[in-house]
Amino acid sequence: MPRSTGESPDPIGPVTVGPVTADDVDHAVQLALAALREAPDDGWDGKAGALDWTCWETCEHLGDDLFAYAVQLGPRNPPLEGEVPFIWESRRPGGPHNAVHADREAGPAGLLQTVEASGALLVAMVRTASPLTRAYHPFGISDPEGFAAMGVVETLVHTHDLAQGFGLEWDPPADLCARVLARLFPDAPAPGDDAESGPWVTLLWATGRADLPGRPRPTKWRWDGTPRG
Repeated sequence: MPRSTGESPDPIGPVTVGPVTADDVDHAVQLALAALREAPDDGWDGKAGALDWTCWETCEHLGDDLFAYAVQLGPRNPPLEGEVPFIWESRRPGGPHNAVHADREAGPAGLLQTVEASGALLVAMVRTASPLTRAYHPFGISDPEGFAAMGVVETLVHTHDLAQGFGLEWDPPADLCARVLARLFPDAPAPGDDAESGPWVTLLWATGRADLPGRPRPTKWRWDGTPRG
């Protein structure tokens, strides 16, 4: 069963954590949008950090992630053995496999609008789905809180990739990072209380994007989306 929203928060590093909520998804998406609106219009075809995708493709993929998690929760009887059968396809060899594609003629503002709209779908589904709902994900059959946490992780780390590509600052809230770490990465090291080992760096480490003191970044990683409790 999912953790009750009334339970006492669990300590993790310098912050406390509780369940991941629809509000967390909304907060993460709005923070990402605010950061990405500072990106130069002529930089969207450059690489997104260490990824092999362009910034445009990565942002498009972020919207696709949020959409994909929302639709898994959508059917009255959500699928337990596979994804809702939209067509996910790449538009070039090595590009992301998306069902959601933004109209290039709408420019970066239109692209960010697709992310915001997909994020709103996930927020709505997490808010309205029963906490007993279960749906398929390849990293474990999950519940609405799990899909909310997945959406937050995708938003935080892909905005990190984009910020690297654009040279933007991106430092999401420690409590938000701590909540998704506790929900999806229970075996990750406990975050420290400094910039080198806090919740954000630990989340980057858990997703193969940073080193921790004494811990080289993993070359393979996955989260555990199965319900807690």
